[in-house]
Amino acid sequence: MKAEIISVGTELLLGHTVNTDATHVARELSALGMDLLQVHTVGDNPQRLEKALREALERAEVVITTGGLGPTEDDLTKETVALVAEAPLEEHADSMARLREYFGTRPMSANQAKQAMLPRGSVAFPNLVGTAPGCATPAGEGRWVLMLPGPPSELLPMLHDSAVPFLRSMSGSVISSFMVKTFGIGEGVAALRIAGLTGSANPTAATYAGDAEMFVRVTAKEQDAAAAEALAAPMVAEVRKLLGHFVYGVNVAGLETVVVQDLARQGKTLATAESCTGGLLAKRITDQPGASDVFGYGMVTYANEAKERLLGVPHDMLCAHGAVSPEVARAMAQGARKYSGADYGIGITGVAGPGGGTPQKPVGLVYIALSDAEHVWLRVMRPQGRYLGREWTRRLASSHALDMLRRRLADLPVEDQWSLDQA
Repeated sequence: MKAEIISVGTELLLGHTVNTDATHVARELSALGMDLLQVHTVGDNPQRLEKALREALERAEVVITTGGLGPTEDDLTKETVALVAEAPLEEHADSMARLREYFGTRPMSANQAKQAMLPRGSVAFPNLVGTAPGCATPAGEGRWVLMLPGPPSELLPMLHDSAVPFLRSMSGSVISSFMVKTFGIGEGVAALRIAGLTGSANPTAATYAGDAEMFVRVTAKEQDAAAAEALAAPMVAEVRKLLGHFVYGVNVAGLETVVVQDLARQGKTLATAESCTGGLLAKRITDQPGASDVFGYGMVTYANEAKERLLGVPHDMLCAHGAVSPEVARAMAQGARKYSGADYGIGITGVAGPGGGTPQKPVGLVYIALSDAEHVWLRVMRPQGRYLGREWTRRLASSHALDMLRRRLADLPVEDQWSLDQA
């Protein structure tokens, strides 16, 4: 089944608002096994929207619009869809009842009331967060226009609770997708390793590059969810086998999720000492539910004085080797663990850029150390080709730190696949 997305709003064209709606909808369409042909952005102009709708309906069975359902004069998506579908607007009783409940004793203007007007024959999608309902409107034989609100806080619940079940009922089949998440292996190398699997039609396997990571998506299509999952399971297992210890989880949000869960499961705790990452590692950890059970100390020791006073890094060491050095990274990890009483300490120091680099210590050089009561492990992140920016460098460094701890908790090699500096 073919689909297209039309995002409505002049603010999108002007760059005032980032169009995350299209990304959310596209992901759900992919998970349903629908072919997304095009994504359009149209301003608050009914003539241009009408043209885009008519052209999209010539190509696709499903057109999904986002935005333009509110009470203001430029919210004209429903009126335009009604024109194209030749389905006059009619008051939808349940939607009007929800609006009356929402306003209570407050007056409701005509503009507010128009939100309960839906094209004739539509299937209403209730808005559990805002006032504007969405709907699915028949637009010719075997064709539908699904209208969703623009604010992500309203779109996401409606997409998941109403639009996806509606689309699933149309497709007559169920798609199950499994994201095999990895860190430390490139997409090209991973693709070679799983090359024997990528020719399969159902289930399928494909590699994707992420944010300094790589994942393999295994997708299976069957008549029900249980059958689709059963069909995908052997391929997921084979992908995990082929990619080995680079795999950190399946259908998990990220490395930080796995680390926090593993620490909790083993009853272990962590403390961090960060320089160039500026607290990003601590943020990623504390973003996770249950982080307070495993994480009590996160120190940003940007200045040398802070490294000395808070972590006990020797002054002579800083003078002899500099803040960006394997010695200081190790001392930071040990200091974080010692002064917090945690089971593990992580220290990160480096040159995030874009300035501050030298021939001996170039931009992008980062040392990451992991310490427990007996050992210290070191990983060196060296510049690789083109500099990709400060935020990318900091994000990658924090991911290296999480991967080191993830490996230690799983009793996997922590250092052996990386270039080490034991000086």
